[in-house]
Amino acid sequence: MWRREKDLLSLLPDLAYREMITPLGYTRRGILLVNDPLWVGRILADHDTFPKNDLFVEALEDLVGNSMFVTSGDTWRRQRRMVDPAFSHMRINRAFDFMAAAVDDYEAHLTRQAAAEETFSLDAAMSHLTADVITRTIFSVPLLGDTSQDVFDDFMRFERQVGSIDIKRLLWDKPWSPTTQPEPVRQACARIRMHLGAMLDTRLQHPEYDDIAGAILEARDAETGQPFDREGLIDQLGVFFLAGHETTASSLTWAFFILAQRPDMAERIRAEVAQVVGDGPVLLEHTKRLPFVRNFFREVLRLYPPITFLPRVAGTDTEISGRRVKRGTMLMIAPWSMHRHVKLWEQPDRFDPDRFLPERESKQVPGSYLPFGAGPRICVGAAFATIETALIIARLVRRFDFEALEPASVRPYARLTTRPAKEIRVRVRERANTP
Repeated sequence: MWRREKDLLSLLPDLAYREMITPLGYTRRGILLVNDPLWVGRILADHDTFPKNDLFVEALEDLVGNSMFVTSGDTWRRQRRMVDPAFSHMRINRAFDFMAAAVDDYEAHLTRQAAAEETFSLDAAMSHLTADVITRTIFSVPLLGDTSQDVFDDFMRFERQVGSIDIKRLLWDKPWSPTTQPEPVRQACARIRMHLGAMLDTRLQHPEYDDIAGAILEARDAETGQPFDREGLIDQLGVFFLAGHETTASSLTWAFFILAQRPDMAERIRAEVAQVVGDGPVLLEHTKRLPFVRNFFREVLRLYPPITFLPRVAGTDTEISGRRVKRGTMLMIAPWSMHRHVKLWEQPDRFDPDRFLPERESKQVPGSYLPFGAGPRICVGAAFATIETALIIARLVRRFDFEALEPASVRPYARLTTRPAKEIRVRVRERANTP
């Protein structure tokens, strides 16, 4: 715990992968790790009794303000009702053209890198691509190069600082003790919000666009009839940007790293794409008929869930599985440990996409797989992410081979998302006779 760069994964004891409910260390407020799918479902469904953890809220409020990503209770319900119409704008048939256009541009970029035999950061590449996709979906315009790099750099600064563990607070501070994030975190969040504000201001000049930003602009409170003010708009758009960009970038980074190590998986993907798509473009209807691509990505999400922890807090004295739980206790629901738990999965550390074949999936423990969360706050962008990743994997694997330069040095690191501890350097080679 006293290492300079503190990894939340390294704090998990072996019991985290063998016990259904276990305390984590000895702290003033208490920390309980909950792996039991039954109790996980109950906790995530009852966000009045078990709101989002106060440390988690404090970590994100400089970035997403008082948005529905961090609020609870009546405030969350009011905001959710206001932005529900925006969710309809994530209809896949509307968003798919934005996705495809972003992949068109990125394929051209990768072709140039392959010709020049350049090495590059896989983490940064996936971040730029997914940021471009979500920017086009929210604002109807691509993300410009300089802005893309600035947003990536600031997200990295944000994650590296905000994910650090304050030993004093964790061990001795009372629940809900006020705190301020480190200045580098606050500055990074301010710059990200500045970019979102600039994109919003540009978008306001085009009322004819039909996109997520437009739906948020039209949102009204059912009781007061009031719209979001400018800061409230940036709060809510920040949620869409964070959820639609950072988590997907994390998952795709692991997907292409695994493909660089497993050419057999890449060949199975190419064979399936060739059979379903042929030599033509990958269309929306095709992404729904690529079962191995989907199962491959589902297995990536199992072993490398984009959100490592779903922290909650006991809002009142309660009881969980016969244990007395006092108000303020941190409840750590960890997809990371649940997805690798010996009582929930057969050979949990083995990468095996075929475990999601219908005849095998039916034997899995219900509620043991939650890469997108669960309950009323389940990720509303799950279908969007599933189509987006199927498209990206199908197109890039069909056309390129990925090579990781130092694969033995790669290890996962838990910050806000499950990221590599250090960037993964790769190079690509364009395959001959590809569409």
